Amino acid sequence: MKVLLSAYACEPGRGTEPGVGWNTAWEIAKYHEVWILTRPDDGKEAIEAELQRNPNPNLHFVYFTLPILGSLWRQGGSIAFLIHYYLWQIQAFFVARRLHAEIGFELSHHVTFVKYSVPSFLALLPIPFIFGPVGGAESAPTAFAQDFRWRGKIHEFLRGLSQWFGERDPFTQMTVRRSVLSWATTPETAERLVKMGASRVEVLSQVGLLPEEVTRMEQFPLSDCAPLRFISIGRLLHWKGFDLGLRAFAQANLPKEAQYWLIGSGSEQDYLQQLVVDLGIADRVKFLAQMPRQELFLNLGTCTALVHPSLHESGGFVCLEAMAAGRPVICLNLGGPAVQVTEETGFKIPALSPTQVITGLAKAMSILANDPELRLSMGRAGQQRVKEFYNWEVRGHQMCQLYDNVVKARLIQPESIA
Repeated sequence: MKVLLSAYACEPGRGTEPGVGWNTAWEIAKYHEVWILTRPDDGKEAIEAELQRNPNPNLHFVYFTLPILGSLWRQGGSIAFLIHYYLWQIQAFFVARRLHAEIGFELSHHVTFVKYSVPSFLALLPIPFIFGPVGGAESAPTAFAQDFRWRGKIHEFLRGLSQWFGERDPFTQMTVRRSVLSWATTPETAERLVKMGASRVEVLSQVGLLPEEVTRMEQFPLSDCAPLRFISIGRLLHWKGFDLGLRAFAQANLPKEAQYWLIGSGSEQDYLQQLVVDLGIADRVKFLAQMPRQELFLNLGTCTALVHPSLHESGGFVCLEAMAAGRPVICLNLGGPAVQVTEETGFKIPALSPTQVITGLAKAMSILANDPELRLSMGRAGQQRVKEFYNWEVRGHQMCQLYDNVVKARLIQPESIA
C-alpha cells in the first residue's frame, strides 16, 4: 500500500512529538511504502543520518517549509508558532495533491502535531483520511485554575480561547467530519471530537517506546531503593502541578531520609524553590537541570516512584518510561496519564480540589514508602502493560491492520472539492 503521512514534527531518537512522527513512519514502513511530509528545520539532519545508518527503501521524506519569513516565526512565541503551523498545513495540501497525482496514495494519515483544534487539509484528498492521535482538549479543573498566579491564568485563558476558535473553524470541522477515523489521545478530546461531528472516534494514546528501549529499561532491578526517592520530570510550568507534589511530600508519612527530586526547568522554578523553603523540606528536595534522555532513564530506574500531578496533558511520556523501568506512577485522574496508568500500575488521584489532591498524593506516597511488595507488583504490572500496549512495534502492527481494514472496506471519502 502507498501511504501518505503528515508529520510536522519528525525526528529519530526523540521521546516527544518528533519521536511520534518518526516512530509512526518507521513502523508503518515495515509493511507499506510511506511518504512523509515534514519540515527540514529541525529533524532533516537527524533523519538523513539515521537513514544512512539504517537504510529503508520504503521511507520517502518530502521536506518543505513556508517560503516566507524563514525561521523568524520562532522569535514570535506561541502565537507565531500556531500561525506557522496552520499555514504549513495549507501548504501541505498542495504538496500532497501534486504527489497524489504522481503516485496515487491509497490512504492519508495526519500524525503530528497532535492538536485536535487545527485542521489537516489532507482530508480534502479523495482517499480515506485518518486524523490523529490528536489531543489538546484537556483543561485544568476550575478549582485548580483559580489558584494559578496571574501569568498562569492568562495562559489558561488564551489556551481556552484558542480551543474555542479552533473548534469553530470550518476547516477543522471539515477535517473531523471527513475523517474515516479520529483518534483521540484522551477521553476529553474524544468528547470534543464527537461534538464536532466525527463519525468514528477511538481513544489511543500517542506515546510509545521502542523495543530496545523497553529491553533497556527492564534491566533496572526492582529491589528496594535506599533512600526512598520520589521523582518528578518535566518543564517547571504552572499546569504541571509540581507544587501539589511538593506539598504532598511535606505532608506524607515518610522517613526523614526520603528525598524528592525535580528534573527540568521553566518559569515556575523560582516559585518552587521558594516553596520548598517555606515548607521546611529544602534539605530533602533536589532540583536538577534538564538532561539527556538516557540519563533520565537512569534516574527513573533508581527512584521509588514517579510523581506526575499534571493538570492537563495529552501525552505524559515520562509516565510510560517510569512504567517501563518498573516504577509505580502517582498521577491525577486526568488526561493522557490517566489513560496509561491503571490501578495495577500506580495511583490515579481524583482531581476535585487542591486540598483533596494533596491529601491523595501524600497518602499514595506513604503507602508506597511502607509497602515494598506493592511497589514490586506495580512495577511488574507496569512493565507488562508497556509491552502489550505501548511498544512501538506492536503499535505499528495495529495501525497497519487498521489501514488494511479501511482500504478493504472501501471507506472512501467524498470527492475532493479542490
